[in-house]
Amino acid sequence: MNRLSWFNVTSLTLGFAFLYLPMVILIIYSFNESKLVTVWAGFSTRWYGELIQNEAFLDAAWVTIKVAVTSSTLATVLGTMAAYVLVRGGRFLGRTLFSGMIYAPLVMPEVITGLSLLLLFIGIGLDRGVLTIVLAHTTFSMCYVSVVVSSRLMTFDRSLEEAALDLGCSGFDAFRLVTLPIIAPAVISGWLLAFTLSLDDLVIASFTAGPSATTLPIKIFSAVRLGVSPEINALSTIMIGIVTVGVISASLVSKQNSLRQQRDEQAAARTA
Repeated sequence: MNRLSWFNVTSLTLGFAFLYLPMVILIIYSFNESKLVTVWAGFSTRWYGELIQNEAFLDAAWVTIKVAVTSSTLATVLGTMAAYVLVRGGRFLGRTLFSGMIYAPLVMPEVITGLSLLLLFIGIGLDRGVLTIVLAHTTFSMCYVSVVVSSRLMTFDRSLEEAALDLGCSGFDAFRLVTLPIIAPAVISGWLLAFTLSLDDLVIASFTAGPSATTLPIKIFSAVRLGVSPEINALSTIMIGIVTVGVISASLVSKQNSLRQQRDEQAAARTA
């Protein structure tokens, strides 16, 4: 077993400090009594109370949650379908073009994606609002879901599906009863990834949002331009907590599914 050297330990420490130390400082100063975000005046939860009474932030947060849940659900369904076609569809006419269209948004600058979607919505006469943000977030986040689910389908043992088909299941029943439960951790991970991307998006939402729908990142960016307030620190801390809980929950679910799969394989081996 390789032992960590001082160089590796120092590199890891500096790397994690660079990534997470600003977040730790932000969380600490969210409990600051002073209105000045850089001057510590004592511990207080005052700004969390102020945040709860701020209707503008609450409305933006509600819009963001609605958009994130809806777009991530649609992206998961469409991304899973696209991944299944890419992995199980074999060679068909237009497969290269289809895969290119799936992977293109991954490397496309967000400014280009947002501008093109804006021109599309203007061209078809669709007023900008919650619906246009949902469509935009679904468009780019489904690509990430497709990549995650495709990687799981490529390592999937197809003999399990063939056994279900031999026992009388239809193709849809074999997918619903055998394939989907096995790839469920990848599907859940894709949903969480799409949810996080939607929750964090600023550029694309800036192009596709309208006066009646303002997401939380847009609201925070607009407020920061006028100066950082302690309420923004409190709001950012809450968002960090939500993302942290989601990541930990996904890790626990994935670990439990892996342990369950190992137990099932061991039981099948003993039976054989």
